[in-house]
Amino acid sequence: MVSRLNPYLSFSGDARQAMEFYRDVFGGDLTVSTYGEFGEPDAPGADRIMHAMLATPSGYTLMGADAPVGLDHTVGNAFAVSVSGDDESELRGYWEKLSAGGTVSLPLEEQMWGDVFGMCTDRFGVPWMVDIAQPRS
Repeated sequence: MVSRLNPYLSFSGDARQAMEFYRDVFGGDLTVSTYGEFGEPDAPGADRIMHAMLATPSGYTLMGADAPVGLDHTVGNAFAVSVSGDDESELRGYWEKLSAGGTVSLPLEEQMWGDVFGMCTDRFGVPWMVDIAQPRS
């Protein structure tokens, strides 16, 4: 197997909803496993997500899970998930879905370096950067 680097997102009880949302945004196959499937099915938090993985048609892999019951979940500001490329239609579609119901910190528009770029935080508190490469003359 080739080594890969994938975003792995942590949630506080809404990992299933978030990962289903990302499947709606990016398409692809989503696999989900609960804590109960790998432990005690009647334990507190057994229905929470222990591991989820989304493999998209564009080759992205996004993983996520709920923090175990009893562990604090703190949303930080030291990261963002970036998606970029030159398929403007595809990337604008991602932007529209990711920013809907979230907060736009930088509108998706042409930037000083020539690309179309924007930053938002989706409704699950995950920060995103979208960059649409523009042809250089």
